[in-house]
Amino acid sequence: MANVEIIGFPVSTYVRAVRMVCEEKAIPYELKEAAPRTPGAFSIHPFGKIPTMRHGDLELYESKAIATYLDLAFPGPKLIPTDPRAAALTEQWVSLVNTRIDVTMIRTYLFAYILPKTGDGTPDRQAIEAVTPALNEEIGLIDRAVAKGGYLVGDQFTYADINLVPILFFVQRFPEGAAAIAAAKSLTSYYARIAARPSFQKTMPPMVPPQRQAKAS
Repeated sequence: MANVEIIGFPVSTYVRAVRMVCEEKAIPYELKEAAPRTPGAFSIHPFGKIPTMRHGDLELYESKAIATYLDLAFPGPKLIPTDPRAAALTEQWVSLVNTRIDVTMIRTYLFAYILPKTGDGTPDRQAIEAVTPALNEEIGLIDRAVAKGGYLVGDQFTYADINLVPILFFVQRFPEGAAAIAAAKSLTSYYARIAARPSFQKTMPPMVPPQRQAKAS
């Protein structure tokens, strides 16, 4: 059967998450780069979002659906547990990250640095200061969760962790996020442990453009 095709661009946290699933399960895949709302994205997703996936005659969109298919269709470690309790907790964390934490940490906090709506392109300090309390609250929530067993779902590494760590990768590159994560000792250890995994290392995205990084510092 044809290799899996992941369509998207490598800086996307959701594209990285499905690529990490492929790496964890040793699934041969090809990354076909396409930005959101381009013909490559619209070829599968009705709203031009990424990632999308093609495997033979199957086309899928939405990262959780793609991860579920990859986990069920291929051998290797189970990343979405079959135990009802663990499966529900995994789903809970994926949903929370996708509906709340991504909005706070990426769509609001990160974008205020790298895609600011300021006239001169400098970081949007008003947006950053406004979102910082929510950022700190959510980092504290994650810190308490991983303190219990080392991962979001007890002592089991799951897709819930894969779905989260690409977000933390960007958050810890900017001052407020770096300070909040550094103060969260369980989260710091958790992030370092997952960042050492080959799947994380092999899917490292391009860095934030130097001009953006300079403005952020």
